[in-house]
Amino acid sequence: MMAPTAQNMQAGTRSKADSDADFVRAVRRVTLVGLGVNVVLSIVKLALGLIGHSQAVVADALHTFADVTTDLAVLLGVRYWAAPPDAEHPYGHGRIEAVIAAGIGGVVAFTAAGIGWRAVATLRSPDVASPGGTALAGAVLSIVCKELLYRWTVARGRRIGSIAVTVNAWHHRLDALSSLPAAAAVGLSLVRPSWSFLDHVGAIVVSLICLHAAWSILRPTLGQLTDTAAGRAEVVRIEGIARSVVGVRDVHAVRTRRVGSATHMDIHVLVDPKISVRSGHDIAEAVKRRLLASGLGVADCVVHIEPFEKHGAAFTETWWR
Repeated sequence: MMAPTAQNMQAGTRSKADSDADFVRAVRRVTLVGLGVNVVLSIVKLALGLIGHSQAVVADALHTFADVTTDLAVLLGVRYWAAPPDAEHPYGHGRIEAVIAAGIGGVVAFTAAGIGWRAVATLRSPDVASPGGTALAGAVLSIVCKELLYRWTVARGRRIGSIAVTVNAWHHRLDALSSLPAAAAVGLSLVRPSWSFLDHVGAIVVSLICLHAAWSILRPTLGQLTDTAAGRAEVVRIEGIARSVVGVRDVHAVRTRRVGSATHMDIHVLVDPKISVRSGHDIAEAVKRRLLASGLGVADCVVHIEPFEKHGAAFTETWWR
């Protein structure tokens, strides 16, 4: 399994042409599907677990029901993070999306820690009950449904450029993984009741996978909340785009930060010191337009015009050393 990274979670950043209303509707549509699946699946697994006398499947049903909270967090939060900039939030409300994504990552970490702790605490006293085939059907159904839901949700999340939706998709996959120990425990107990201890070992392994995924979710979102800059490769592309504008001699002091799914930045552009203020302004506007249309997800760009001199070129060479 490939854990979510900052790169694949930010893939498909929505273009500026997309309206906020369309974005909100898209996020709500995707999340409502996940919410419906989680509610139905938790009820079905709970019923099958009780009928099949499986504590593992009943616990897994409660875990699925906990996913409803993350779906509700996205549904309630999208109207706020998609709101346009205002006087109190001139850079927009995109950070709310990062906060919600971090909250989902925290829920994943807390759930994983709980699964691991319970597995370790009961490792020496495994459940000796013999669940029935209906409980196994519930666990298998959960794995299949949540994996399909993950694939559909992550594709939609990347298409609309929502980090929170993409992170929530990974929560669906983690739920499918957490059903594996339940399925293994029920299946093995049907064959050999003495092997039921493997359920606890599998739960420990899954909890470690979930903790790793939780950190992969939290790291990029915490990076946004602490104004972590874009990577060196992206900055090089930004510099190249700015230098391609007619009248630009060089660039330096590129500063970037993520706000939700968008990048806000400022850049210093060096031009001929003998040109007029109007010409310098036109060059700055051309650089801004080129960067906004670059496909790098730049939502806003402040261009500072400076005279091109030798000391400016030297500064450019040493800026990243």
